[in-house]
Amino acid sequence: MWLVNITCSGDAWKVYATEFKLLADKYQSTCVSSKKMPDGTRIMGYKIDDVSDAEAFQEECTSFAGFTAYFESM
Repeated sequence: MWLVNITCSGDAWKVYATEFKLLADKYQSTCVSSKKMPDGTRIMGYKIDDVSDAEAFQEECTSFAGFTAYFESM
């Protein structure tokens, strides 16, 4: 089991939210945490079973300007 942690700015979320949600669905991930900070920054965690999918999801998330991501073992 893997946890992909994603952070994005409020501005990036406004631009890429729809595309990001489609990406998350593509990898059959489960959102285990999501928090909007006072400055608009979003911090999210997605659970993924397969390490290859976790790595690919993380890489695709960082293709959106303003998004950072990393994954770790759960």
